[in-house]
Amino acid sequence: MAGAGGVFVFIEQTDGALEDSSLEVLGKAREIADRLGSKVTGAVLGEGVRPLAEECARRGAHTVLVADSPLLKNFTAEAYTDVVAGMVKARDPDMLLIGATHNGTALAGMLAIRLGAGLMAHVVDLEIEQGTGMLLGSVPGFGGSIVAVCKCKKGRPQMATVRPGVFQTPKPTDQAGAVEAFAVALKPEDVRCQVVERTVQHSASVSKAQRIVVAGLGCKDDLSLPKKLAEASGSAFGVSRPLADKGVAPKNLVIGSTGSSLNAKLAVVVGVSGAAHFTSGLRNVETVVAVNSDPDAEIFKHADYCVVGDAAKVVPKLISELGGSSP
Repeated sequence: MAGAGGVFVFIEQTDGALEDSSLEVLGKAREIADRLGSKVTGAVLGEGVRPLAEECARRGAHTVLVADSPLLKNFTAEAYTDVVAGMVKARDPDMLLIGATHNGTALAGMLAIRLGAGLMAHVVDLEIEQGTGMLLGSVPGFGGSIVAVCKCKKGRPQMATVRPGVFQTPKPTDQAGAVEAFAVALKPEDVRCQVVERTVQHSASVSKAQRIVVAGLGCKDDLSLPKKLAEASGSAFGVSRPLADKGVAPKNLVIGSTGSSLNAKLAVVVGVSGAAHFTSGLRNVETVVAVNSDPDAEIFKHADYCVVGDAAKVVPKLISELGGSSP
């Protein structure tokens, strides 16, 4: 059962901006805590980050701990592990959730060792086990061909890193939790790794798109039609994993358990068979339209509107109806 410390969330920030993945985890943590009748504690580390902590307090955290120090301005795994481990020991939470970013993944691994806790990595869903109140994490395996439900049977807190994009970002409310300073005992010699230079490359996140067209193997490596449909409908563009594996599309466009999860209002899925590792990425889509030549395709079990037909014939008609011209 959940302990007195409830659910603890590490909230990542970079250059004074909160990471979306951490806010998504915060929203799920509040949902879990409400179900268990416990509380959410967030942790924000950095320099001059109290305003970020106050924002988190308006987005679902009952309490936000702030570790503010010039030594924490940039993420370094050892220093952040020292501080967060101290916070966790002080609060004694039952669960510790971290976004599965590069920094979050590094931190989680070191914390699990430091705390002697179990860790479920890169989960795509979180639930509570009936009767025990234990945390259950859905973890993709074997290239996404299966999704295993795991739990931490030993150690405390129960830990999980959460893949970005699988949960909704909570909206700010008028009710705010408490913000508390956490004393930082770090010395300069404790920060043994220094960030000398950092280069950031931004790319569009398909997980945030409101409309998207997704192409699968049924498009036969020719993505011109689904791309044209995406353009005509003002939609983002994504692909199933096999197309990325073949080098036809970049991996950052992959939808499913080994790529991005969608939170779209509309997804038009063209030529995708509908394997479980793909359809897991459609869980939060409001309306799914599937186009497939196989009337028994698995994807139709997950679609709101099913179009049986050759994509090469169906998609041009859709483009035409939208006022576009086929390639």
